[in-house]
Amino acid sequence: MKKMLTLVLALCLVLSMAIVPNASADKITDYVDYQTQQSEIEYWCIQHSQGAVDLNVLCNCIDGLLTNDNHGNLISCVAKDWSSNEDGTVWTFNLRDNVKWVDCEGDEMADCVAEDFLYGLEFVLNYAKNEAANTSMPIEMIKGAGEYYEYTKALAESDDQAALDLDLEKFKEMVGIEAPDDYTVVYTLSGPYSYFPTVATYSCLSPISGALLEEIGAEGYRNVTFDTLWYNGPYYVSEFVDRSYKIFTANPLYYNDEDELFNTVKVQMVESPDQAFLLYEAGEIDKVTLNQANLTAIYNNPDDKFHDYLVEARPTKYSYQFHFNYNRLNEDGSEDTDWNTTIANENFRKAWYYGIDLTEWLARTNFINPLSCENYAYTNTGVSTLSDGRDYVSLVLDEIGLANGTGTYARYDAEKAAGYIEAAKEELTAAGVTLPVKAHYYIVSGNQSTLDTAEVLKKCVEDQLGDLVELVIDTYVSSYSQEVRNPHLQAFQINGWGADFGDPINFLGQETYGDDNAYYSQYYSNANLATDEKLIADYQEFTALVNEAKAINDLDARYAAFAKAEACMIDHCLVIPAYVNVGWELTKVNPYSEIYCAYGMMTYRYVNYDTNSDGYTTAEVEELKAAYNAN
Repeated sequence: MKKMLTLVLALCLVLSMAIVPNASADKITDYVDYQTQQSEIEYWCIQHSQGAVDLNVLCNCIDGLLTNDNHGNLISCVAKDWSSNEDGTVWTFNLRDNVKWVDCEGDEMADCVAEDFLYGLEFVLNYAKNEAANTSMPIEMIKGAGEYYEYTKALAESDDQAALDLDLEKFKEMVGIEAPDDYTVVYTLSGPYSYFPTVATYSCLSPISGALLEEIGAEGYRNVTFDTLWYNGPYYVSEFVDRSYKIFTANPLYYNDEDELFNTVKVQMVESPDQAFLLYEAGEIDKVTLNQANLTAIYNNPDDKFHDYLVEARPTKYSYQFHFNYNRLNEDGSEDTDWNTTIANENFRKAWYYGIDLTEWLARTNFINPLSCENYAYTNTGVSTLSDGRDYVSLVLDEIGLANGTGTYARYDAEKAAGYIEAAKEELTAAGVTLPVKAHYYIVSGNQSTLDTAEVLKKCVEDQLGDLVELVIDTYVSSYSQEVRNPHLQAFQINGWGADFGDPINFLGQETYGDDNAYYSQYYSNANLATDEKLIADYQEFTALVNEAKAINDLDARYAAFAKAEACMIDHCLVIPAYVNVGWELTKVNPYSEIYCAYGMMTYRYVNYDTNSDGYTTAEVEELKAAYNAN
């Protein structure tokens, strides 16, 4: 740790040298970004997607009611203004009258009007059309939404085509949304939700052109592709080659003249971070996140051309966790009894929680300051704030007795872990489990950096828990969901969740038991398929606390109740927080000009970027940060 502190202090000396940004550098007009191939878009239907790989693309293509600015403030999008009644149960959004739908060539197809938001919500809530995707938020908040979802689910089970053929008539009768004219949308809620406008940045309230639905049908829309999609956002996708590249072209009919757009944005798909670095070095992309090897080489060589351009990135909006699979299957489809018995054992999970020091693994993301990546809560910071200004996460940390800034990996407790390890050994041996149990962890094949990181994780786990568990690194070819998650092959997966709106329910609601709208319970942990009575009881206890909290309207009391629910989940180690992503990068974009928000899907929206074709130095970014924080 002393060496790491020395490195940080040395960097601070560099940061103290004030340098005025290079005013002679050109602004970038055609921006080039990158993504790794395993992050390729899967669904072009924004209402159906719940994954960042899709929404990071579609936030540039489909505009909803509201968006965010670079400080996270809510600002207008298709809605030019919004308001509520006195108790926050009715919200009215007044729309712009100059929003157009265009196709993949930028040609005008239709006006974007209020009824398009009704078509969008009907699609989300119609079980036959959308398969329960993105339903949890509207069901929770909008009057009649849950009843309509159940109505369509029952109808689909008896007559799927009848559910697919539903238009807006029954929907308008049952659900609290109306369009009194072409440019007004009114939502009637089931309670006083003061944070409802934060939902208006997210995909569940996105519009669909009624004319497009009439043309291609509900099933055609769910499986829409870039060249059949209609766009009303700042860009349309003019070219797309799967796992190779995509090109966003500025929408010539975009309604907001105040937004500054690039002429084009090319997103180059790469095999690995190493390939991305080579592209940046060659001037072929405009921003790159550095892996440990590249960061180390640049940082330790003062003569490296990028040494003075190292920038510690802003934390992403995602909180990453260890998601255990409580219903693992072998490749032949049979049950992995050893793993399922082991992971249902709370002493084993607590041994994992207390017994693994992840500092070395965190250094794979940020070797200069690895503890900036430590994460002890499930919900990310910045999602919700109490009336006294405290972050909601501080309540969770109080409940579980942990806090950041300790100078060591705070969760690690060798003495506690030893007790849980011995208890788990005794109980699992008595249950007939062969120890060490194999924990299958899947990574994409052919990516050396990812493999190196997995090897470090394996070492962290087995150094402390080697008598209990052997971490087996397996690989998949292209689609994690199809090759691993759907057949239940993983023992655990490290995955991140970013809030869709500004309330803790959006995090905790993904983990509840017995809810087919709970994303992680349904698709990762398979908690609803668990058979261990103690495990089920713990999930039910957590779920009851979540349900109690979400019924509270007073925000401070609501957050206090959610913190108790989150602490319950963490105490039982149903899910274990892993890290937050704070890496280092080289960039030609002022990071403080980008949209930055702890919820929603707008952070990848390529609007209003300040750029410098020469790249920003460490000191320049520190000055930009100071100016940003002063506002």
